[in-house]
Order: sequence, then structure tokens, then C-alpha cells
Amino acid sequence: MTFVVTEECIKCKYTDCVSVCPVDCFYEGENMLVIDPDECIDCGVCEPECPVEAIKSDEELAAGEEKWLVLNTKYSALWPNLTVAKAAPADADEWAEKKDKAGEFSEKPGEGNL
Repeated sequence: MTFVVTEECIKCKYTDCVSVCPVDCFYEGENMLVIDPDECIDCGVCEPECPVEAIKSDEELAAGEEKWLVLNTKYSALWPNLTVAKAAPADADEWAEKKDKAGEFSEKPGEGNL
């Protein structure tokens, strides 16, 4: 089992989850975070910290959400590691309740730890 960041994170990118992760397995893209499934120790402390419920166990992914495990695996190898919480984007609260955000996904890396 591993934990996966899903599309609810897109354009919100709250980092509450990052500050509680004991193994620093979060990676930052331009408009979302991902978890490296090989580094994740399945402790689950990040899941309840996400205010938009974007983090799920890979065993809890609904049909059609398996692509998020693939995306987390791919981009955790490409994006910079994020080990400290940072401010959410200014418009994060506006995006928090929006659905079907997959089309907004950006492959660009974030800044990681500044």
C-alpha cells in the first residue's frame, strides 16, 4: 500500500501534508503535489491533514483513479522534493471545491525547498 495525491490537489496545493510526513516523500509541481510511492512508508499521517481530501490510499482509489498512482510515480522522479510547508497559491480556496480539475494539471516542476 502507498498513498497517492489525486486531482483534488490541482490548483490548491495546500502543503499541510508535507509538514507531517516523516520521510519527506512529497514532490512539488507547478500546481499540485505528488507522493513518491517507493519512499512512502504508508503511515497515513498525511491523509487527514489534506483540507481538500486529495490524498488517498492506493487501495481506496475509485475506478478510473488508478492513473493518479502512475502520475505520482512519474512526477516524483522529475519534480523537486518538498520537505517544508509553504503558503498555498493565492487562489487555492477558489479551486478547493471545484471538481474535474485533471485538465488543469501542469507537468512543470515547482520550486521545491527554497
